[in-house]
Amino acid sequence: MTALGFLYPGHSAEDDYPRIEQLLGSDIRLDLVHTDIGEDAHRVDALLEMGSAARLAAGVEELRMSGAESVVWACTSGSFVHGWEGAHEQVRTLARTAGLPASSTSFAFVYAARELGVSRVAVGATYPDDVAGLFADFLRAAGIEVTGVRGSGIITAAEVGTWGEAEVVALAQEADTPDAEALLLPDTALHTAAHIPTLEKNLGKPVLTANQVTVWEALRLADRRVNAPALGALFTREPIIQA
Repeated sequence: MTALGFLYPGHSAEDDYPRIEQLLGSDIRLDLVHTDIGEDAHRVDALLEMGSAARLAAGVEELRMSGAESVVWACTSGSFVHGWEGAHEQVRTLARTAGLPASSTSFAFVYAARELGVSRVAVGATYPDDVAGLFADFLRAAGIEVTGVRGSGIITAAEVGTWGEAEVVALAQEADTPDAEALLLPDTALHTAAHIPTLEKNLGKPVLTANQVTVWEALRLADRRVNAPALGALFTREPIIQA
């Protein structure tokens, strides 16, 4: 059994994780600990506080006790808002606190794009434009070209969590650009696990979503690969190591 640990902010789309666990169809357990988000706001000051070292440290011991082999801060905006260097320091601190390999959803997008061999991406964000722009800046710092960014102006994760398939599909279609090699949907508060095959079929290209890449990143840190086509192109890469 491979146990993977996630620090998930609040309660919005955490039910993506048991769905993903089921779709992995292997001896993999996804353990979530919910962190205190403070103020639910896609605003820079609130996001900086949400991803503070103290808030993340509060959930670490429970994950250690669960036997987790890696830990991922399952929040995109609460990581990229710190900037490229600040986000690195955030995960270094988390790794030291947990005594485990650690990462965040923002870095998961970067490594997932590299895994797929894509260097040009479009971004469909639920965030206000200024926050969405910070994610684009983070990707550019990683050497990824951003062909377009579409923000949705949503302030709270709670509202994002109410979106269904129709809203997710519409966002993806509106955000995609012809020259993008992949589309990124960067919010772990957005339910996407059930919609990835539809999104990829509609757009004809890989789609990377926050909870999907977060789980993939935890697997990468634990040196596991699982072939799970229902989770999109990212989970069909060679070499396939299946339990």
